[in-house]
Amino acid sequence: MRVSYGWVIVGAGALMTCVALGAMFSLAIFQEPIATATGWSHIGIASAMTLNFIVMGIGGFVWGAASDRFGPRPVVFVGAVLLGLALVLSSRATTLLQFQLTYGVLVGIAASTFFAPMIAATTAWFDRNRSLAVSLVSAGMGVAPMTISPVARWLISAYDWRPAMLIIGISVWVLLLPAALLVRKAPAESEDQRAGTAADGSKPSLSAVFRSPQFLVLGLTFFACCAAHSGPIFHMVSYATICGVAPMAAVSIYSVEGLAGLGGRLLYGGLADRVGVKPVIVAGLLVQACALAAYLLVSSLGEFYALAVIFGSAYGGVMPLYAVLAREYFGPRIIGTVFGAATMLSSLGMAFGPLIGGWIFDTFANYSWLFIGSAMVGLAAAAIALAFPALPRERTEPALGMSS
Repeated sequence: MRVSYGWVIVGAGALMTCVALGAMFSLAIFQEPIATATGWSHIGIASAMTLNFIVMGIGGFVWGAASDRFGPRPVVFVGAVLLGLALVLSSRATTLLQFQLTYGVLVGIAASTFFAPMIAATTAWFDRNRSLAVSLVSAGMGVAPMTISPVARWLISAYDWRPAMLIIGISVWVLLLPAALLVRKAPAESEDQRAGTAADGSKPSLSAVFRSPQFLVLGLTFFACCAAHSGPIFHMVSYATICGVAPMAAVSIYSVEGLAGLGGRLLYGGLADRVGVKPVIVAGLLVQACALAAYLLVSSLGEFYALAVIFGSAYGGVMPLYAVLAREYFGPRIIGTVFGAATMLSSLGMAFGPLIGGWIFDTFANYSWLFIGSAMVGLAAAAIALAFPALPRERTEPALGMSS
């Protein structure tokens, strides 16, 4: 029964991440219709997405800690209510500032309630196939642009942007509120699963956790991994166009990366369950770095597609595995807090890449140094990952006073 219901948690988590992230990223579809209808500037509308990333980074830590304290169900239920409300209010916004506050801030707060808490909940339900289960929850993020965005485009064409956003907001309530009610805390852990608990049964102090080698290596690796791939992902279409690929074909490279990311989550998650999480993360980071360097040598659409498969599967496959390591190091009691903090660091890494890539292009009129620098950061991420301390199960002396 434990294993069977664990897959219900996986399904609910995948649905939540898909709907939440899909609704947030659909702003790219709404931007032009909103600008045409309202006269608001494109940069003003796009700034709502910048606010989303900033708020999500902070919110992931806060909501992750809340899920440790109150359980995942109330957190994701509140998130479902807030996300639908944010979209409904955004559809009624009459000024750009109102739109930035509702879509940029409130949607960001709501979207951050799902990822860290549901990943944390999933790790607690699985002893076997944990990496695969976490990867499947994360897969919802991968399919988000391929599901909500086309629906948003059709609704805008049929009804205009305000009714379209209103319908999506109501649909969020219809889909996510019942899914939130399915979320349960995992049954009590057995003694040999209580990593993250001090010898007297209490939680370790968070200050000790955040100073520990385990968290420092985890956070730095996650940061460097995201800093390495965010710039190339954001500027890939522009780079492919400069290399002579037709604009519409260049956009399709994103779709190939997204599909490859789904396959990568299944491949890397399955491998991690069999050979261990650490070697798979290191191998995936090395593949990512090599793919980034190889972009300097490509020019045709077929070559871009081939690298997109390798690159997309590498970064898509590695990303969910940081949560598995956090669970192994710190146990179920504080996994939401720890992974939320690590996710906040990864969001900072994601924020740097596009900005640095834009500066490089403005300065050198090409993207060569972006891919060289990103490949070097990717290699640094792999080097940092080699410093991961042994997992509690792999040694006899526990770290941080935690029992294995």
